[in-house]
Amino acid sequence: MSLESASRTRRRAAELSGDAGVLEGPLQGYHHETYVFPLPGEAGKAEPGRWKCREPRPGLLWFDRRCFASEEQVLRALVGRIEGIPDLIQAGPAGLQRFIEGKTLGALYGSGTGIPPHLFGQVVSLFGQLARVRPDSLAAERTCKSADRAPEGDTGGFLERLILFTEEQVYQRNQVDFGDLFNGLGLGEASFANLRRHVSGLTERPFCLLHADLHRENFVVDAEQRLWTIDWELAMFGDPLYDLATHLYLMRYPKDQEDLMVERWCVAVEGGVTPGGSAGWKDDLPKLLAYKRAQSVFTDVIRMALSLMEQPTVDEGRFVHAGGRIQKVLSAATEPLGIEVPTVEDVKVLLEKWYYPAQGRRVEDSAGLRSVG
Repeated sequence: MSLESASRTRRRAAELSGDAGVLEGPLQGYHHETYVFPLPGEAGKAEPGRWKCREPRPGLLWFDRRCFASEEQVLRALVGRIEGIPDLIQAGPAGLQRFIEGKTLGALYGSGTGIPPHLFGQVVSLFGQLARVRPDSLAAERTCKSADRAPEGDTGGFLERLILFTEEQVYQRNQVDFGDLFNGLGLGEASFANLRRHVSGLTERPFCLLHADLHRENFVVDAEQRLWTIDWELAMFGDPLYDLATHLYLMRYPKDQEDLMVERWCVAVEGGVTPGGSAGWKDDLPKLLAYKRAQSVFTDVIRMALSLMEQPTVDEGRFVHAGGRIQKVLSAATEPLGIEVPTVEDVKVLLEKWYYPAQGRRVEDSAGLRSVG
């Protein structure tokens, strides 16, 4: 690829590296276009290793609430407070994040499998460190206004803001493109009313910093078996139990290790937050896990539909596969959303009815853009 035809991010990375031939990337990732490279000359001697240059991909749908102006500000503010986070340097106008050399936890131990005790213990330690970072103690710009934040300890208000984001920014905002698909699957305003009833009555807990996306691909294990935590862009202040629920939902631990994580988490959080950080967890953890299952329905329906649009051709097997994936997340959220689960065949038919008109509109839009250009 010539630099003239390359994306702006690639051109920028090539300029910073001094040699486009040393670039690795773009790395796999939904939200950002990312390239990795060593710094050239004296800069490379002063700051050895490889660094990441990345920028948000244009035109993406965002499925999660963001509370800080930038991940880089959060990382700078956490130096000395959270272990195992990437270093940052300034290379001219560009801020670069150190690339952690190693393998992700997911590459080493796939979803549904246990992780070794020495890595498990480091995850627990991370929760304890997060618990010590209290609201308004972090020198990082927050994008959410004070009026939009739940008062300290108001776990119900905190969860309501997450539900409202899913309802307004994921469900309602995408009605034009995916409304027919949502309606066909039985997902409507009543689903959110059912969800609110299902998760009501949370116990108050003191707030702390949350990573909010602690899954296997956001943990990197280096050659010394040290665990690094990456991708802090969804960090927020809120209910510490929500961070645990998100972690358990995404990690898919075996049952015995999930139970152990809950037990160890309670000890770690109580030691980091003022007493009460784990209050009411037995009643509230199932509710927060139910929210995560419900949230996944709306995001996964859109993602699976978009994955079909990205294929040059879609055969019967792809529709069946997508239908099975959607039917699975619907089944998991039956109770909190108050829905009836269609069969895989019914979902497949709905996807076909949605796909062909949507693909036709996309072709027409592309042709219109080409004619204008």
